[in-house]
Amino acid sequence: MSDDQIMHSGIITEINRDSILVSIIAESACAACHAKGFCSVADQKEKIVEVNRDHKTDHKIGERVSVTMQRAMGMKAVLYGYFIPFVILMITLIVSIKVTGKEGVSGLISLLVLIPYFFALYMLRDKLKRNFVFKISKLQSETNLNYN
Repeated sequence: MSDDQIMHSGIITEINRDSILVSIIAESACAACHAKGFCSVADQKEKIVEVNRDHKTDHKIGERVSVTMQRAMGMKAVLYGYFIPFVILMITLIVSIKVTGKEGVSGLISLLVLIPYFFALYMLRDKLKRNFVFKISKLQSETNLNYN
């Protein structure tokens, strides 16, 4: 894997005519820490990733695979999903506090402003799917490791 790609291993959960659904375990940054068993901060969540199906390769449900994405696309996803909403929220909060002078109302307004943004993302999901391309490949069989 090159430095310009993000890779996760996963298991195929569903195969459709045009797509394959892969279950991956998304780990927080501290999930690789040696003390994660003693820490309540370590976080693992199961995510389902939809990958366009390549009819040249044969995959089976339950098969372990590797899902890769270009790092630039991952950064773009963070931009759309976290950074832009944060900027919208903060600008709306600051402006509405200046206008209304009420923090509670301003907080509610700034949260409500995010509804049209996320609705627009939802409406553009098909276009975004074409931009965010995942690639799938079979994992190599795991080698026997000697831990002596």
